Amino acid sequence: MNKFILLLIITSTIFSCTQPIEKQNLGTKPTLVDNRYNVAFLIMDGVYNTELTAPYDIFQHTIFRKGIKPMNVFTVANTNGVITSFEGMRLIPDYNYLKDELPKIDILVIPSAEHHLDTDLEDTKMLDFIKRVDKEAMYMTSHCDGAFVLAKAGLLDGIESTTFPGDIEAMRKMFPHLTVHEDVLFVHDGKYITSAGGAKSFEASLYLTEVMYGKAVANKLAKGLVIDWELGSVPHLIKK
Repeated sequence: MNKFILLLIITSTIFSCTQPIEKQNLGTKPTLVDNRYNVAFLIMDGVYNTELTAPYDIFQHTIFRKGIKPMNVFTVANTNGVITSFEGMRLIPDYNYLKDELPKIDILVIPSAEHHLDTDLEDTKMLDFIKRVDKEAMYMTSHCDGAFVLAKAGLLDGIESTTFPGDIEAMRKMFPHLTVHEDVLFVHDGKYITSAGGAKSFEASLYLTEVMYGKAVANKLAKGLVIDWELGSVPHLIKK
């Protein structure tokens, strides 16, 4: 074989194998089971692991409970490429909300991300996506600074909320027309549930399962994840 042709084949093979992962085929869409609630997790670079994985664990485990309508859980992002969490976990989104046809979203979960107090709030396409989901969603939830995103989208106007304890004053300053509570782990007002985040994202998520499925199911979910769960012992606010 001509040495030049051989060199060309080797070079092109190496190049194709070293393409950035963002350009490679990252797999098929998840299979969503009928007669389940669809729960979407909005992820982006800098998303915090706990605010993502805590509610994901709680909601995904509903498929192991009998006699209820469980949840399909999946991630959405503004890319088909790899998302890198704040702690360095690499994640492949299930859907690209800028390009893909998305299933109807019953519950949107907004975990906190590194830039939810600054540049992420300038992402008008993301905010427009959240507003569209809000029109049909049963619940809109946030953890930690995800509340800033809901507020920037205008969805917390007239709604009481909370956020990461260390950022409550920042939220009050940025959105002075809102009522932002401290000394609570989550606030439920209408279809909006905002939580303090961190490991307490488990509690806020268990609360939503108790609202949707009842205390017995929430207790079983908690037990399956070795979590002590008793709503009465968790500082929270429920607005009727």
